[in-house]
Amino acid sequence: MEFVFDTRSANSSFVEMIWYTQSDRAGNFTSTAVSNWEIVIATFNGKTKISVRGPETKATQADFPAQAEFFGITFKLGTFMPHLPVKTLRDRQDAILPEASSNCFWLDGAAWEIPSFENAYVFINRLICQGILVRDPVVEAVIKGQTPQISIRSLQYRFLQSTGLTHKTIQQIERAHSAVSLLEQGTSIVDTACELGYFDQAHLTNSLKHLIGRTPTQITGKNVIP
Repeated sequence: MEFVFDTRSANSSFVEMIWYTQSDRAGNFTSTAVSNWEIVIATFNGKTKISVRGPETKATQADFPAQAEFFGITFKLGTFMPHLPVKTLRDRQDAILPEASSNCFWLDGAAWEIPSFENAYVFINRLICQGILVRDPVVEAVIKGQTPQISIRSLQYRFLQSTGLTHKTIQQIERAHSAVSLLEQGTSIVDTACELGYFDQAHLTNSLKHLIGRTPTQITGKNVIP
């Protein structure tokens, strides 16, 4: 099943994207490697589950129920909640936030109203105002290509604290997604490998199989037997 997403551009230095989708039937999909963490609100069978989902360092298969709605807030790299280390959420070790009432959940010792796609920014601003959601400007600077004047050890610590990943892992994941984009646009496998700095086609293939769950030929649709 192909999910159809309704998304909103993020008007925040903390948020990458706000999204919504739904499922008509039960099934499974390939969850690809991603660098960002997010809060996901899933509603099905009359119940709502709030999860804090960490970054993923490999492609895995994931199941989803029928007649479910999913709403998520994806946060920018460098944004984190100090009381809930991102590295403990990595690779689908989601934190399920406990229910406080039919329309509230517990977060950092307080009851919060379950947000919606429409009022997500109200929820986000409250998190920021109460210091539950913070951001590391040094990590943001490095992501943008700047070179802050701190030690390598300190930089590594700050990346792990705010993203749950090393900077190198983030670069590998982002490069794989860039490769998918180029291949889908019609760039040849050889040119994609060369443009993005892979050693050769085999290196590109192994990276995409691990991080995206598909080979370059599967992405381009060439040389694939139906």
